[in-house]
Amino acid sequence: MAGTLLSPALTGPRPIDAPRQDSAVRLPLRTAVIELLAGSAVAAVVSLVLQFAVTRLGISEPSYAPEALASLGAGLVLLITFAVLAFARIGAPRWLRATGTWVALSAFSTLALAIPLQATRYYFGGASVDNGFRMQYMTRMASTLGLADMNYADTAPYYPAGWFWLGGRFANLLGWEGWAAYKPYALIWVAVTAVVTFTLWSVVVRRKLALLAAVATTLAGMLHGIEEPYAWPSAAWLAPIAVLTWHALRRGDRAPRWTLIGIGGYVGFAAITYTLHFGFAVLLIVAMAVVIGVFRVRRGASLWPTVRGLFLRLLPIGVLSGLIALLVWLPYVLSTHVFTDNPRSAALHYLPEDGSFLPVPMTEPTPFGALCLAGFCWLLLRARRSEIAAAMLMLVLSIYVWFGLSTLALVAKTTLLSFRLNVILGAVLAVAGVFALLEFIGWLRERVDLAYAARITTLSCALGLIGAITLTQGAIGTKLKDSTELAYEDYYPTGNNAMGARDPQETGSWADDVYRAISGLTGKQPQQNILLTTDYKLMSFRPYWGFQQETPHYANPLAEYDERAAEIERWSKARSGPQLLAEMNRGKFAAPNVFVLRNPMSPVASESEKERAADPSDPNGRKLALTLKGDSFPQLPNVRDYDVHFDPAVFDGPGFSRRDVGPYTIIAVR
Repeated sequence: MAGTLLSPALTGPRPIDAPRQDSAVRLPLRTAVIELLAGSAVAAVVSLVLQFAVTRLGISEPSYAPEALASLGAGLVLLITFAVLAFARIGAPRWLRATGTWVALSAFSTLALAIPLQATRYYFGGASVDNGFRMQYMTRMASTLGLADMNYADTAPYYPAGWFWLGGRFANLLGWEGWAAYKPYALIWVAVTAVVTFTLWSVVVRRKLALLAAVATTLAGMLHGIEEPYAWPSAAWLAPIAVLTWHALRRGDRAPRWTLIGIGGYVGFAAITYTLHFGFAVLLIVAMAVVIGVFRVRRGASLWPTVRGLFLRLLPIGVLSGLIALLVWLPYVLSTHVFTDNPRSAALHYLPEDGSFLPVPMTEPTPFGALCLAGFCWLLLRARRSEIAAAMLMLVLSIYVWFGLSTLALVAKTTLLSFRLNVILGAVLAVAGVFALLEFIGWLRERVDLAYAARITTLSCALGLIGAITLTQGAIGTKLKDSTELAYEDYYPTGNNAMGARDPQETGSWADDVYRAISGLTGKQPQQNILLTTDYKLMSFRPYWGFQQETPHYANPLAEYDERAAEIERWSKARSGPQLLAEMNRGKFAAPNVFVLRNPMSPVASESEKERAADPSDPNGRKLALTLKGDSFPQLPNVRDYDVHFDPAVFDGPGFSRRDVGPYTIIAVR
């Protein structure tokens, strides 16, 4: 670790892993495990402390002041980091250097992301669209110690609960509601991801290269990945895991037991946090085994001994990852009768524009695009000589294979959500670009007079620092701008937003009144109520059970979304209260005890609703309305909205209690 990053002893025209061609593993098992645990703990503490400090800034929005402070804070951390990398000759103990690195990485990511959110309780994206489901899952997990579906009562969870279950424990530790704990929890995970990325890269490259790889990965995530904080860890960690996998499968001597266990641990982690990355990791590992086997057979190795040897290396990966996956998947597997009755999910029915075309980030006319281009060229030129480059190239090629398979899946009227792998591709190419630039600088230093070597070092680090700051500011000021605005504009469950706005025409402004009305009408705790609601955000903030999920794409297949929708339509045809209650009691699903419906006669109803209510030719104009959604894949948007109408007179009988709140009519079943 002594010496500068760009000293001749550490760079040159050879591949960056040349000093360890015989072994990709640079950290002993004990050291790696200790650093993973200790580094994660340090990152969590540093991030949480900085977040609480940031909330005291008290800058009112709208303002560019938070962005300015975020750029300055992150820039100072980068400046110190690059200065130490380039010029410091540190003789400090290893544990002190490691701790300093963990603090720097966690401080960088937290300052860059937390300061723009300093005056809101929401994470990027606010409570809109997908964040509504994520907060609903956090709210559910904070209300129970066990595994449960985010929406449907007495239903085994379908979406992996690992990240959210731990988030529920975090919320309980703070004494907060799940939705309120989502932002600090997500920011902690971004910091932890950066530190773990550094440790994983330290296993396969030198420490200072690992630090740069972690910085590049974090920057790539800020540009494309951190808005899905539960998916970001498995995306960021895949590249070093791919290098370890390639090395473990290529080794000709005895199997690297602990390396295989580590790979299995990663695959299992992906299985309990983000199913898509689990499936892709399995494809990647199997593809690596096939490629390695083909090359061995072509070089004269016997077929079956080769297959047997590779299978025995894949076996512990599969066994361990399978056991970890069962931690969250076992209830669902036992509920599906998987061999005879495996219900289909609409989760894969989504094809946005960036999933329709092959991703080519290396062609973007931006600094990040230039970095990706350098990385792509380095992978192609170094794959034959560098184990690291070969593994990363396999990863890149597998992403394009996944895109191809996703497109072919359209024949079966589904996709593989290939666009979700764009973040992995960007992170891999960014890290490869860093390795490419370092090798080029080393090559250049060896070909100039020694007197110019220090100048090349200074210039290179200055340009690297400028590039990192540029990407950071681009993420803060451009990529995350819309998501930041949503975090300030979306309404809290109190009925106002981060800027203090409370517009009666906005449905979110009535949330607190709705919650109090439901509590007053039912006399029950939120988790004892099943809602049939036209406002699904209500369940993001209180652990109500929902009779129906907002969209079929986030609905648990076990809940039978289409059958529930058909049952709701049958209820809407009831002509009296007793008939409706009889229909609800005959249904195959646990019936709702609370209805939250739109009231077109409300003084704060939308103008379109008021026009329909005033139109005597519209038979549904004055009825209470519930919005449902249907799957319209492959169209975009992939859902179609339609209304189901209930006659208000049906709820006038003794079986119901009713209260009008803002644009809603709330009915409780007695």
